[in-house]
Amino acid sequence: MWPHEAADFTPWLSENLNELGEKMGMELELVDKEVSVGPYSADILAKDAENGSFVVIENQLEKTNHDHLGKSITYASALDAKTIVWVTTDFTDEHKKALDWLNDNTNGDISFWGFQLELWQITEQTASVRFNIISSPSSDVKQIKKNSRDLTDASRTQLMFWTKFREKLQATGKIKSNQKAAPQYWYDVTLGKAGLHLSNTCNTMKNIVAVRVYINNQIADTVFPYLLSRKEEINKMLGCQPVWDHNPNATDKTIILSYNTDLTDPQKVDEAVSWMVEKTLIFKEVFSSIIKEMK
Repeated sequence: MWPHEAADFTPWLSENLNELGEKMGMELELVDKEVSVGPYSADILAKDAENGSFVVIENQLEKTNHDHLGKSITYASALDAKTIVWVTTDFTDEHKKALDWLNDNTNGDISFWGFQLELWQITEQTASVRFNIISSPSSDVKQIKKNSRDLTDASRTQLMFWTKFREKLQATGKIKSNQKAAPQYWYDVTLGKAGLHLSNTCNTMKNIVAVRVYINNQIADTVFPYLLSRKEEINKMLGCQPVWDHNPNATDKTIILSYNTDLTDPQKVDEAVSWMVEKTLIFKEVFSSIIKEMK
């Protein structure tokens, strides 16, 4: 399928970062291919759409080796990347252990991912691509590090809420991967397009949680008018009436459905979590299908 790694596979992967990002629970935006780092070049440099941090992707259509592991770390340090992704057709146990060790012993801002590439033949001419996760950041270890810091009451409440939400969302089996729970205001779920995702919120001051479609300002001028032109149809598909663009002066655009609760009451929290999971699945299904129709 890819006769040559640099000439064939790297360009293909750069055009299909959404498939890789979905496995990681991230939205990946392509920055460039074959990025110069001294006498070497990183295969792919991407960005995490959520926070703008760099992601280095090193790929090889062969068994893992020390050379590529060393290059990945070198590229990440030179480009100040927070995420290192290693895609290969054959991962050795030694290199899997190396990535696991790096994930467990580096700070919570640095993540290492290892993927084994597979092709499943469909017909004589076509095949299906699979990215099998070999190594990924240990959410338990990273979370222990985060919890060791002093958190405010609001941050603890948000961490508790997102942990419950993430567990219940994954239990549905309808979303394969999603970001780790963190003590913060938002929690993102990908929709299959860079710059457009669900960025759900937990407002501890107002006791309001919300499912929120977030449209980055870089694409808002074209994407939001298109969605707005189909507002009536989309609302019908959602089965509710979200607030479209509650802040018209902002360059980023949002579509929000809110839910009043009491984040100090465990029963109310469980009800809010169930509501958010239900609405998240509906919003993801509707907006993912609409996005696929956009030209």
